[in-house]
Amino acid sequence: MSSDDRMTITSLVSNARFELIPLKNLEPQLPAIPPSSRLSMTCSPAKGLQPTLDLTARLTDAGHHVVPHLAARLVRDKSHARELAMWLADHGVDEIFVVGGDSPEPAGDYSDALSFMRDLLDGNHGLTTVGFAAYPDGHAAISLPVLSEALLAKQTLLKEVGVLGCVSTQMCFDADKIQSWLAQERANGFVLPAHLGIPGVIDRTKLVTMGARLGIGSSLRFVKKNRSTLTRLLRPGGYNPSTLLKKIGPDSARLGIEGLHVFTFNEVAATFQWHANQS
Repeated sequence: MSSDDRMTITSLVSNARFELIPLKNLEPQLPAIPPSSRLSMTCSPAKGLQPTLDLTARLTDAGHHVVPHLAARLVRDKSHARELAMWLADHGVDEIFVVGGDSPEPAGDYSDALSFMRDLLDGNHGLTTVGFAAYPDGHAAISLPVLSEALLAKQTLLKEVGVLGCVSTQMCFDADKIQSWLAQERANGFVLPAHLGIPGVIDRTKLVTMGARLGIGSSLRFVKKNRSTLTRLLRPGGYNPSTLLKKIGPDSARLGIEGLHVFTFNEVAATFQWHANQS
């Protein structure tokens, strides 16, 4: 690896955010989070939005930069969207990550991220940046053309309202697929910066089982279809979060990849230690 490539990867690592899950096992690990960390707080259909908002407020007050995930299918209506906008402004949250959500049926008026974003951004929200998900390996319930159209529609909306945007890729272990997918989206006119989604330090078996449990099973299809990759992941030392980064990092400038979205699966201490060793 050339010195330029190493510098590029170091830059990506320095611009990383760490995804946390509001589960009981997170609480004892909070002291392991370094000061002033960049965090991303998920939400789930089972627990709703409130645990996400509560932890966002708590960790923001502790000095971290926290990006709460807001799932459109958990929002009731435009009034609820405006309540969320006011909450964000009141708590000084200037960045969010919007997803459609994994609920089988919407709780209210929103079945997708775009329709919710329109109403949320119509109020006094105080946001400077809105991120959203992208799927290099496809989505179990949404076709690739629809996914591509949604990226451009969200980009257009954010430009119209004067809010910055970014996209984070969901887990995919196929470097070639990520690169070809993003190159095609760039050719389609998608220009917002991308954050490369990579798992942090996690037990191989837990990586596969947690991936399915948390609704990202479709992003593990590459692993399931390629037995040699799965075998490497499941043996001791078989998974290293640096592997994918080394393959894609040298091409990141051309593809507009500006940082990392690290899925910690709440393996907080180990993941932050890995990050410190890369810097």
